[in-house]
Amino acid sequence: MNYAIGIDIGGTKTAIGLVDQNGSVRVKTSLPTDQTITPEIMVDRMADTIKNMLVGEGLNESDVLGIGVGAPGPLNTKEGKIAEPPNLPSWWNFPVVNSLARHFSAPIRLENDATAAALAEKWLGAAKEAEHFVFITISTGIGAGIYSHGKLITGATGNAGDVGHFVVDPAAGTCVCGQKGCWEYVASGTAVARQASALLGREVSSKEAFDLAAAGDPMIGPLVQKIFQYIGIGCVTLINTFDPEKLVIGGGVSQVGAPLFDAVKAYVSKHALNPSGRKTPIVPAALHQDAGLIGAAALIHIPY
Repeated sequence: MNYAIGIDIGGTKTAIGLVDQNGSVRVKTSLPTDQTITPEIMVDRMADTIKNMLVGEGLNESDVLGIGVGAPGPLNTKEGKIAEPPNLPSWWNFPVVNSLARHFSAPIRLENDATAAALAEKWLGAAKEAEHFVFITISTGIGAGIYSHGKLITGATGNAGDVGHFVVDPAAGTCVCGQKGCWEYVASGTAVARQASALLGREVSSKEAFDLAAAGDPMIGPLVQKIFQYIGIGCVTLINTFDPEKLVIGGGVSQVGAPLFDAVKAYVSKHALNPSGRKTPIVPAALHQDAGLIGAAALIHIPY
């Protein structure tokens, strides 16, 4: 059996797992992404965790085909660096691939986490049969992985798919990137919580906001419908740009389920430019809890 190590670096935790050639997670764990220490020390902790994981499973490094790393962008995958992700300020310009290579001789590949998740959905999830699809993750922010003509579209430096910074509503306010009204500024889980909290005058999570809307709250209900419309606008932009045969939506906000998907499909059916685009299937992601790990490992297991 051949194995890959998957590392999914997030702003608050880093998931690490051993994934076999069939996509099964043999063992996994997670570490806090401690931004009070240097990234080098954090990588040392990751390496120790991987080595202990291999010993615990009775494996050697020679049993590992490689290490795949998914991380939030912007990245520079050509140089193996984490560039300037807003939620990892202490990691800016950090050469994560070279740092890991201090500990391992196996090949190491770095890609945007949404790009890696798209590859996982192609391998094992909701896009197995698709040769042209876009995977969209809507959670703290919004990102995408683009798969077209049978391969991942990663761009010159690995940052294709930063769709959260499409401008959707310039009147809505200033995004962290400095533009006005970016898609993730108006439609991410963070955006839902921010706008609902402002309406109610208290702290509201995105989950609570969606629950209130489902219960018929007269203030939050219209907000959530506007959020669904914003998500539809972004989906129409992706359909018009890439002509996919399918959109796959994952991330925490996708857990809202039918109300979200029904609203987005209705918007797309009216506003996508191409008649065939108006019928684009829009489906939930199949991989949830371990998507990041499997996606990172897929960078090793699956040609892309």
